[in-house]
Amino acid sequence: MTDTTTAPADEPNQGHGPEVLYEVADHVATITLNRPHRRNAISVRMLNLLSEHFSQADTDPQVRAVILTGAGKGFCAGLDIKDAMAGSGIGGTGGGGGALQTRNLPTVILQEMDTPVIAALNGAAAGYGLDLALGADLRLIANSAQLLPGFAKRGVVPESGGTWYLPRLLGWAKAAEISYLGRDLDAAEAERIGLVNRAVPDDELLPLAREWATEIAANAPLAIQAMKRLFRHGQTEDFASHSHHVLLQTMLLFGTKDFQEGMSSFIEQRPPEFTGR
Repeated sequence: MTDTTTAPADEPNQGHGPEVLYEVADHVATITLNRPHRRNAISVRMLNLLSEHFSQADTDPQVRAVILTGAGKGFCAGLDIKDAMAGSGIGGTGGGGGALQTRNLPTVILQEMDTPVIAALNGAAAGYGLDLALGADLRLIANSAQLLPGFAKRGVVPESGGTWYLPRLLGWAKAAEISYLGRDLDAAEAERIGLVNRAVPDDELLPLAREWATEIAANAPLAIQAMKRLFRHGQTEDFASHSHHVLLQTMLLFGTKDFQEGMSSFIEQRPPEFTGR
C-alpha cells in the first residue's frame, strides 16, 4: 500500500535520528519506527534496521519482551511506494529491493522470534504496517488508530504475512470479508472481532504496553520462549506429535534453575526472581 505523503524520495529523516530506534530497559526492548514525517512508511534502510533489531532482541538474554510501536501520529503507512517509483526504494530500479529472497525479511524474522512481541498501534497501520502488526503476539491499539487492509483497492495482495495470519487469527470467512472488501477498521471494530487484544485511550497505549511487557518479563523467560515456540510449531503439527514435543520441552524445563525458583517461590509465598537459566 502506498504512502500518501508528499515528501520527496530523497528527503532526510528531518532531524528525527535513526529511522528505527532501539532501547532496552528493565528486560524490555522497545523498537520504534522513526520516520514520522512519512507516517513511518518503510524504506530500504528501515527494513534492514528492523531485521537487525528483531534479531538483536531475540538473541539478547537480557531482553524478555519487545514493544513495537511508531513515532508520531502513525504506526506504519506501509512500504514507501513513492521511493520505489522514484527508483530509490523497495522494488525501484535502483536495486533497493535486493534479491528475491525472504529469509532475512523483518516479517520472517518476527515470525520466528521466541521473544514475545507486543505491537502498540499508536496510529494507522496500513499495508506492510498491518502485516507487521499481525506478526506480533499481542496487539494494543489507540482509540484514534485504524487498521487499513486496502490491498484489494490497490491491486495487490498482503505481501508480508497477512494472507497467512488473517485466516489463522479470524477464520477463513472473516479473513475473506476483511481482505476482499478492503474496508478500514477502527479500533473498536478491531477489538470486537479479536484482531487486537485491547483498544484504549491514546494516552494509555504505551503505559499499558509497558505494563504488559514488564509483567511478561517478570515471568520465567525460558518457559515463555518455549510456549511461543510450541504455539508456532503446533500450527503445523498433529496433536500426538505436538504432545510429544511438549513433553520433551517440559522435561528440559524441569532441569532449569528457573523451574527450581518457580517452585521455591510458590512454596515460600514470595515473588519469583527468574534468571533465564
